[in-house]
Amino acid sequence: MGTVVDEASAAVEFHDFFERHYAELARLAHRLTGESDTADDLAADALLALWHRWDRVRAADHPVAYARGVVANLARSRIRSVVRERRRITLCWSQGEDRTENPDVPGMVDAQEALRELPFRKRACVVLRHAFDLSEKDTALALGVSVGTVKSQTSKGMAELQRRLDSGRTPPRR
Repeated sequence: MGTVVDEASAAVEFHDFFERHYAELARLAHRLTGESDTADDLAADALLALWHRWDRVRAADHPVAYARGVVANLARSRIRSVVRERRRITLCWSQGEDRTENPDVPGMVDAQEALRELPFRKRACVVLRHAFDLSEKDTALALGVSVGTVKSQTSKGMAELQRRLDSGRTPPRR
């Protein structure tokens, strides 16, 4: 366990490293991602990760190179995440628009309200499977989960949706 003096000296050393290299790391992140806001976030996230491993970083032969590697890895993860998200959106919106004549507007409003009350994953599974007619496999791909998760979340979501819709209906009058 480090002493208070060691921890204070490490904090001063890290602060100096931060001041000298933050702008460079943010520029690197900007060039890798093409997004200035993301670049600032990535540089900050990288420096936070470096702080958590500061003993290892400062013992490295080239701490700045280590920091650049962390930024590059975070940028790569960010780009992959954006690509996955774009694929999901494309997959969802590539389905054709369906038009219905004389829709049941009150029923649709009730269904939309009930859907909004479902937890996100259940809602996403129900919508992708039933509103967009995606297969279990395509839904799993779009959400980044397993087919088994899609099956269970869709089943649970539909049951919960049915309960919510049934509880909102008034029984027919006799």
